[in-house]
Amino acid sequence: MRNDFDSLDDSERLVAQVRRAIANHTPLRIRGGDSKRFLGRAINGEELDTRSHRGIVAYDPTDLVITARAGTPLAELNSALDAAGQMLPCEPPTFGRAATLGGAIASGLSGPRRPWAGSVRDFVLGCRVITGNGDHLRFGGQVMKNVAGYDFSRLLAGSFGCLGVITEVSLKVLPKPRQQRSFALDIGDVDALRELSRWRKASLPITGACYTDGHLHVRLEGGSGSVQSAAERIGGTEIDCAFWDMLREYRLAFFDDPRPLWRLSLPNATPLMTLPGTVLLDWAGAQRWLKSEASEAAIRRIAQSAGGHATCFAPSPGGASIQPLPASLLRYHRQLKHRLDPNNVLNPGRLYAEL
Repeated sequence: MRNDFDSLDDSERLVAQVRRAIANHTPLRIRGGDSKRFLGRAINGEELDTRSHRGIVAYDPTDLVITARAGTPLAELNSALDAAGQMLPCEPPTFGRAATLGGAIASGLSGPRRPWAGSVRDFVLGCRVITGNGDHLRFGGQVMKNVAGYDFSRLLAGSFGCLGVITEVSLKVLPKPRQQRSFALDIGDVDALRELSRWRKASLPITGACYTDGHLHVRLEGGSGSVQSAAERIGGTEIDCAFWDMLREYRLAFFDDPRPLWRLSLPNATPLMTLPGTVLLDWAGAQRWLKSEASEAAIRRIAQSAGGHATCFAPSPGGASIQPLPASLLRYHRQLKHRLDPNNVLNPGRLYAEL
């Protein structure tokens, strides 16, 4: 497929900068659009900017695979997919067109469709990456059945650049649904979760479920017959499907609250719990956004008691926006970091102070 956007292979410069950093023992702060700088710990290091390494490398809609360089704006990739009637189902946020493909993979953030379609990690087929040894390697492939190195490609999702500099990614994409409709129901939060549980068991074509301001918002996608049947069952008032774009980009009125924003990631079917602040339920309750001035320890204690974890989407007092690992898991992370970045130059400390 023809690519109408700017394209530039700037990998030689990126590799050279990583090798210089290794030789000089200089830490690097890897960045794309810098749209997710608020996540993780601050890094005092030389900036490695991937935005000049950009462009769609290969895309044939019949293969349901797109390959692009890390600095490609996510909005441009989405535009190319949309023109072919396809999409990246995990809906990573674009942050006002600033987000790049590399940053989307490195952060692993997924949108409202995530519980039903899968996470960013689930759609990564292969990648190219500059390791902490200064090697530019390719892992995985462009088809699902090519599994050579596939696990490492997926491992990069959510690694925040601590394991390598992503330079290119191949992603599985899917056709856009034939029909999409959204509805708002005026019900209580307890009833909302109960209804969602019933609809899940009935296999309704739900691909979005958010509760905020006393209303349950539901997105239905699929064939016209199944969507119509589900719409008749759930009832409610039909709303503009742009609601889900606003939720994905954190532009709903809920997010305007000046208090710190926390994301609690919890097991499916976790019942309602008392949280110290204003709450928005997403992912049918598995993801709970919290606006609160409660202490970091208190919020994380609540999340852990339910079998989940909490991430602060604003600078936390201790500077650790991502919940620390237990000692048993931290040991494995240290071993992995040492193996892939033995010189500790790639985003050192971004995820955890010990890495």
